[in-house]
Amino acid sequence: MLPQAIKSLTDKIKSFTLQPNSDPIVQLSVAVAPIPVIAWLAAQTTYPRVYWKGRDTEEEVAAIGCCKDFFFGDDVDDIALSLEYQKQRSLTSNQDIRYYGGVAFDRRNESWQDFGKAHFVLPRVELRRSGNEFKLLVNLNFSENEFSTEIDNALQSLQVLDAPKPLTPPNKVALMGRSDRPDRYRWDELVNRVTHPKFIEDTPKVVLSRVTQLEINEEVDPWTLLACWQGRNPTSFQFGFQFSPASAFISCTPERLYRRRQRELFTEALAGTTVRGLNQEEDKALAQELLDDTKNSHENQLVRQHIVNVLNPLSNYVGAEETPTVFKLSHIQHLHRSIRAELKPGVNDFQLIQALHPTPAVGGLPKESAMNFIRQQEGYVRGWYAGACGYFNKYESEFAVAIRSALIEPGRINLYAGAGIVAGSEADKEWTELENKLRTILSILTEL
Repeated sequence: MLPQAIKSLTDKIKSFTLQPNSDPIVQLSVAVAPIPVIAWLAAQTTYPRVYWKGRDTEEEVAAIGCCKDFFFGDDVDDIALSLEYQKQRSLTSNQDIRYYGGVAFDRRNESWQDFGKAHFVLPRVELRRSGNEFKLLVNLNFSENEFSTEIDNALQSLQVLDAPKPLTPPNKVALMGRSDRPDRYRWDELVNRVTHPKFIEDTPKVVLSRVTQLEINEEVDPWTLLACWQGRNPTSFQFGFQFSPASAFISCTPERLYRRRQRELFTEALAGTTVRGLNQEEDKALAQELLDDTKNSHENQLVRQHIVNVLNPLSNYVGAEETPTVFKLSHIQHLHRSIRAELKPGVNDFQLIQALHPTPAVGGLPKESAMNFIRQQEGYVRGWYAGACGYFNKYESEFAVAIRSALIEPGRINLYAGAGIVAGSEADKEWTELENKLRTILSILTEL
C-alpha cells in the first residue's frame, strides 16, 4: 500500500549517490498498489497540483509540488520561450521525466496571474497509472541545488503526502448570478461583422467565444468537478492545473493539438458541431446531417487544409483523411479528420506549438487577422482557455486544446465556449451552440 511505497522510495532516496556521468535531473520510482488517482490528488496539501489523463491512452497522472519550473508572464517573447524549452530538454534524456503545463491562447495578450503566457512544471512527486500498473515517482533537480539540499527536499515532500480520501459528493451550487461576455446583443453584432461579405473575403473564419461567469458564495472542489465531468465524457482529454490555492483551471476537451513520439506526429481537424439525438435513430440522422452540411464540412476542410499547410515545411511526409468521420461526446458531436506526419530531423515541440497553435478550430483563418479581431473585439482575456496544455520531454509529448474548460476562482466559476463563424453562420444558431457546449458542465454544477 501507499505507506510501504513511501518507505521504499524514502530508502531509495537515502541510498542514492550521484555518479559523475549522471543527468542533472533524476527520477526515482517504486511500484504501488492501485490508488484512486484524482482522489489522491484532491487530498494533498502541496501546490502546484496537476492532473493529466490522455484521451485514448490508458494513462492517468497526478502530480504535486515543484522540482523545477519555468514561468513566463507578460514580458515574454517566443525566442526566450524557445531557448528555455531547449534548455529543459537538454538536462535529461530519461523519457519518463515530464514537464506539465500550458501555453496561453494568445501570447500577445495580457495573461492570467498564476498561469502566465506559458507555465511548465517538473513536479516533485507523481502518481502515475498505466493500465492497471501504478507507480509513485519523485524527481530530483541537481542542476540548481546542492546534492544534500535536494535529497532533503525530496524526503520532506514524501513525509507530507496524504492518503486518498473519498471525493466530496458533488452538490449543486446556489447561483448568485450569471453574466455572459460578450453578452447576447454584442454577440449578434460580432457575428454580423464577421459574416459580412467584405470581411469574409479576407478572413473566411473567426472563432468567437464567450465566458459565462457564475457568481457563487461557496467553495467548489476543482477535482470533484473534474471527476464528474470525466464521468460524462470519458473519451475526452481531462486535465487540471492548480498552481496556488487561489485558482484552478480544469478542462474536459475532445481536441488534440498533437501527439509526438520522436519524429512521428499525430494531429487532427476537429471542427463542425451538432447536438446528440434522444435515441439511436435520431442520433444517426443528426450525424448524417452534420456530414452532409456544407457550412460544417467547409469549416472542417479549412482546418484540415491549414494544418497540412503548416506541417509541410516541418515534415518529410504529411497524410490527412480526405473524408471526415463523426466524433461523439455526451451532448454534442463533431466532424473529425485524422492527420499524421513524419517530422524532419531536429524539429522540436516549440516549433510545433508555434506552427499549430492556435489552430483554426479555436482562432480562425488566416491566423493573424482572425487573432487581431478576437484580441480587439471579443471583450475579455481568454488566458489558457483555447490554449495548449499537456506535457513534453525529449522523446515524446502530447498537447490538447483546452476548449471545454473552466477557471475556478473564489466566489466565481468561469466557463468557456466558442463557435466557428464562417459564411452562412447565424448569430442565433451559434449562440445556441455555445449553450449546448456548456450543457454538460452546467448540468453538473446547477439545476438546469
